[in-house]
Amino acid sequence: MGDVTEFSFAVRTFLKLYRWRRIDPIPWTPLRKPLAECNVALVTTGGLVMQDQKPFDDNLDGADYSFRIIPGDARVSALIDTHRSETFDHTGIRSDPNLAFPLDRLHELARDRRIGRVNRRHLSFMGSITDPGSLIRETAPAAARLLVEDDVDVALLVPV
Repeated sequence: MGDVTEFSFAVRTFLKLYRWRRIDPIPWTPLRKPLAECNVALVTTGGLVMQDQKPFDDNLDGADYSFRIIPGDARVSALIDTHRSETFDHTGIRSDPNLAFPLDRLHELARDRRIGRVNRRHLSFMGSITDPGSLIRETAPAAARLLVEDDVDVALLVPV
């Protein structure tokens, strides 16, 4: 496992000075039915997009707080990594996007009846959002509404 000494001086300085936010209590809802009956959606911060979607904009101050909808039948191998962060090695995700968006694994779980079904759409966000105000006020509620519309029981959060 790596540590902060592997980062550049600029990144270490940013991490030290960044005003980290604490959410307390952490909002969550207990599972109301067996996982084998649940509709499951993925939510990643991997910055992955479909080939026909606009890449995340890495030139915005505070980061691009939008999200992309990834269909449940998407070919994971065709997803494109547009994550702006240089603080991690993108090689693994670029060779197998399932590391950041395990849709193929989710389909296997549904096939094996470990989960009820794979949702028809999933969400991809850009990680490294240094100014999350608009994300919290605008984007996250809009994303949550989509999941509620789809009757999602479990959202599997895959942070990158």
